[in-house]
Amino acid sequence: MSVKHPVVAITGSSGAGTTSVTRAFEEIFRREGVSAVVVEGDSFHRYDRSEMKIAMAEAEQMGNHTFSHFGEDANLLPELETLFREYGETGVGRTRKYLHDEIEAKPYGQPPGTFTPWEDLAPGSDLLFYEGLHGAAITEKVNVAQYTDLLVGVVPIINLEWIQKVYRDKTHRGYSSEAVIDTILRRMPDYVKYICPQFSHTYVNFQRVPTVDTSNPFIARSIPTADESFVVIRFADPKVIDFPYLLSMLHDSFMSRSNCIVVPGGKMELAMQLIFTPLILRLMDKRPKRLL
Repeated sequence: MSVKHPVVAITGSSGAGTTSVTRAFEEIFRREGVSAVVVEGDSFHRYDRSEMKIAMAEAEQMGNHTFSHFGEDANLLPELETLFREYGETGVGRTRKYLHDEIEAKPYGQPPGTFTPWEDLAPGSDLLFYEGLHGAAITEKVNVAQYTDLLVGVVPIINLEWIQKVYRDKTHRGYSSEAVIDTILRRMPDYVKYICPQFSHTYVNFQRVPTVDTSNPFIARSIPTADESFVVIRFADPKVIDFPYLLSMLHDSFMSRSNCIVVPGGKMELAMQLIFTPLILRLMDKRPKRLL
């Protein structure tokens, strides 16, 4: 953890909805004048798109049918840990960008599914903001979580997570239902081993719970809307949270446990603004004035 150069990490699996949380943080950064360097977790995959297909085929030939992006072997977790540590110590580090599609790839003159070259982060930023699969990863070899100053988990109940992934991958990425289901099944062991444990190390978790039937997520034709959901927000240290203030600002919210508040799904973004704005400002206030 660093006072001079804070690291904020949003962690969640594919289809969990981390992008919406990222947008909320970006709005806070813009409004409060915070200069944040943004790092995407996909940048720390070990293989590009073509290489991953080869690696998966080789793993299957060796009897490993669960090789996935969720696992340790398919990612550069030591490099991610180094980035967090070096940024906390110096305010700089090395990263790259994964180009998901034609739009992202065009400015770089590279095909989609590839990485840009490694490069140094520009100095002078206020904090590092990470969004991806392994922001709180702890394994026998690495401890990424120890170098973060604010850890946020995004983990909708599993059926909703699957609905979101199936819808996104079919609608926006052109995959068939069978291909998406195969990916979910292949990733399940790594999901249990590497993704779920992270949510025990986060400072706050956001878990969206639909109020409509999601019992068969693989035939759903649409994603439950925000108004068809509640959001359970769990805090690791409830003593520093002003729950009466949150309850007064978030109409129809209620406490379910001493460390949990439940809010209507449509108020999730407002809840994030109310919760994270003071936390970000607190991190900024702790920085030595000579760095500002």
